[in-house]
Amino acid sequence: MARAQTARLEKYGAPALPSDNVKRLPPAPARPVRKVEVPRTSAWSLSLGDKALPWLLPLLLLGLWYLGVERGWLSEQVLPPPAYVYQALSDLVSSGDLWMNASASLQRVVVGFSLGALLGVALGLAMGLSRTLEDYLLPTFNALVQIPVLGWLPFALLLFGIGETLKYVLIAKAALVPITLCTLQAFRQAPKGLLEVGRTYGFSRRQSVTSIVLPAAIPTLFTGFRLGFTKAWLSLVVVELVASSEGLGYLIVYGRQLFQLDLVMAAVVVVGALGLLIDRGFDYAEKRLNRGRPTVGGRPS
Repeated sequence: MARAQTARLEKYGAPALPSDNVKRLPPAPARPVRKVEVPRTSAWSLSLGDKALPWLLPLLLLGLWYLGVERGWLSEQVLPPPAYVYQALSDLVSSGDLWMNASASLQRVVVGFSLGALLGVALGLAMGLSRTLEDYLLPTFNALVQIPVLGWLPFALLLFGIGETLKYVLIAKAALVPITLCTLQAFRQAPKGLLEVGRTYGFSRRQSVTSIVLPAAIPTLFTGFRLGFTKAWLSLVVVELVASSEGLGYLIVYGRQLFQLDLVMAAVVVVGALGLLIDRGFDYAEKRLNRGRPTVGGRPS
């Protein structure tokens, strides 16, 4: 094979290389790329649709409620018409009873939540810093948290009576559980690479906690606060239903005793509206807190 190629080269010579004098065709001009502009009306309609979407289900339920009562599907003694509930809510506002009872409930939940948050962060921090303490406390803690608020109520009544201390203790217990667990989880998920860097620079344990662990744990801690406040709000209503002479839960019991279901529904609407408003406030604060933080996989790190 090699001899045949050598003989062919000796007979015909090597192939000529392309000459530099050969004119080369210029490259084809690139086609201009058209920018597709989204109409402003389309973007505005999309934004409006996103804002209106969360209201779709409540409006649908309100319409079914109105139709059910109007057409006799539901008795007014079971579920009063929306107009009656609106009138009861207006009467509560004009008489000042709504503000008096709502302020009492808000005061209780703020005090109880603050106590639960302080104890939860301290307990979660202690278990997060000491594996031995975690091994001692966490199993008992996990067993006790399975008991709901109503399960603690008889025992708490014997200890604290029916006063405000009872409500503060039970609300604090409800907030304590998620805050403690989220604090412990936040310290478990501390970035080990940054801790190694801190050790390299000679950080003490206190400096590592304040400069590395706590800043990295803020999103998880905030999630614990949000869950803790939700649990505290629900426990507040339960406690006021059982042992209270004022508050939003008391309004529900009072309306039920008088068979004024419009008053019951008005109080329930206020409880839901305040809970939603507080949750939106936590959501706004969380977005402000995470603004500018580095993200990993679309989530704040």
